[in-house]
Amino acid sequence: MKRGKKYRQAKERVGKGKSYELGEAIKKLKEYTFAKFDETVEMSLRLGVDPKHADQMVRGTTLLPNGTGKKVRVLVLTKGEKEKEAQEAGADFVGLEEYIEKITKGWLDVDVVVATPDVMGQVGKLGKILGTKRMMPNPKSGTVTFDVTKAVKELKAGKIEFRVDKGGNIGAPIGKLSFSEEQLYENAKVFLDVIVRAKPAAAKGTYLKNASISSSLGPGVRLDTSSILNVLKQ
Repeated sequence: MKRGKKYRQAKERVGKGKSYELGEAIKKLKEYTFAKFDETVEMSLRLGVDPKHADQMVRGTTLLPNGTGKKVRVLVLTKGEKEKEAQEAGADFVGLEEYIEKITKGWLDVDVVVATPDVMGQVGKLGKILGTKRMMPNPKSGTVTFDVTKAVKELKAGKIEFRVDKGGNIGAPIGKLSFSEEQLYENAKVFLDVIVRAKPAAAKGTYLKNASISSSLGPGVRLDTSSILNVLKQ
């Protein structure tokens, strides 16, 4: 892929093969931005796990202390009294049959779908559509629950979901470039902590192989993985 001049200049300044402590990496990322919009900052990790084995799967959720900086559109699929509860909690869309029909016809103007357990029999028919988008409600991610108030408020506040892919890679947004260095540092630290704590007992050898942070258009900044554990102890 041919990169633009500004990207190449930023990558050169970051330094080929160099790795940085978390705070320094965030500083570099903010220093060499060139986009004209507020870019998303993402953290990417390479883990020493084999996701083909169920006992080495790494997945979960965490609530970032400073949010993601993104307005999250939440659809709650439910019925009865839970509809009012979802609306009062701040859900963008609430209902059941009408939204199942809309999604079946191609509508998917949302970021997260929450459902109450009593309607999962009807929501299940959307598996092929929502599954490919990784948006299917799931108890493990907290998106199948009767406590819709908690689910909606956490999602709006910056709750993120993560899951390792077939290659052992995992990533998540940790904020926006407009965030202060301290805010990005706090979010990154929380994400790293939950990943390290999620290390499967069956994983052998080096668990955290590679780590980097990047912005939407900028080059990745490699993290010194040996310093990450020290950061988490602080």
